[in-house]
Amino acid sequence: MILDQVKSKTTYKKDRTSEKPLRSILKTVSWRIVGTIDTIVISWVLTGEIETALAIGSVELVTKMILYFGHERLWNMISFGKE
Repeated sequence: MILDQVKSKTTYKKDRTSEKPLRSILKTVSWRIVGTIDTIVISWVLTGEIETALAIGSVELVTKMILYFGHERLWNMISFGKE
């Protein structure tokens, strides 16, 4: 199981050598650009109002970046699929 493969004695310094936090930040930002454009387009199609679509996109841009960064850092502590 994936959770069984979580490193029990990981440290921030050791974690940084496998994938630096800056890489996770850049991946977060690039993915959110794609995701936010998608959300805005879907919101616009569903509501028919660009202002509402932009408001929805603005909120999810911030919240999902924070969630993704945390998710990415947690996955970096799991050895499953790493060499």
